[in-house]
Formats: sequence, structure tokens, C-alpha cells
Amino acid sequence: MVSRLNPYLTFNGDARQAMEFYKEVFGGSLNLHTYGDFGQADAPNADKIMHGMLETTGGFTLMGADNPPGTESEQGGQPFSVSLSGDDAAELRGYWEQLSEGGSVSVPLEKQMWGDVFGMCTDRFGVPWMVNIGSPEG
Repeated sequence: MVSRLNPYLTFNGDARQAMEFYKEVFGGSLNLHTYGDFGQADAPNADKIMHGMLETTGGFTLMGADNPPGTESEQGGQPFSVSLSGDDAAELRGYWEQLSEGGSVSVPLEKQMWGDVFGMCTDRFGVPWMVNIGSPEG
């Protein structure tokens, strides 16, 4: 998979409704995964969206999720991130090193419960970034 750069929107509990709306607007295929899907089935917010991705026939990709439980107020006026994803680990780690240098890391770039290597940082200009390194498909 080629590395991709996409907007990643963050919502305070209404990601499902927003992403379904964007699907109505742009068409395409929408995949939604809840916090419950990833081992938190009994949590109060298990039905909230941990990750959603809309891929349109026109070539747009829009990602979005609800804030993790307990962090709603942290996002405030920053309802977006820029997402870098792909399976070229060397390329994506290179981007990560440059983007995080002089900025702050909120989630270290390391293997996550869904199996990919993932990290979150804010660059020195205040732009939030998410980097996801997937396993190459065999």
C-alpha cells in the first residue's frame, strides 16, 4: 500500500452520525469500529466510534472518531488531526521522526492492540499528526 495523507476528524460523541452524514454527501464505503469492538465491550462508551473511515469512489478518504472516554474537553478547538498511513515502515518512521522533533508526543510510535504500529504527536507548529504503520499484505 502506498502511504496516504488524510484528514482525521475528532468528535465529542457524535462521530457515527457525522460519518454517516459524510457518506450520504460523498457516497462510498464506510467502515466504523467502536471501542467495544476492541475489548472494551462493557465500558459506558463502548458504542462510541474508536475509528471510522469513509472511502469514496471519487478517491476521497475521510477518517474520524469520538474522543476517547474522559478526554472530551482536551480536544476543545482542535477537532482534527492529519493521518499518515501505509505499510512502508521506513518511510513512515522517517516522517514520524521529523514531525515529532521539536514538538510533543502524546502516543509513542509503537505496536497497538489492533496490531499496527501507531503514534500521535503535535509538531512544532501545533498541528496534530497520527502515524499508522500497517503490516504489508502478503
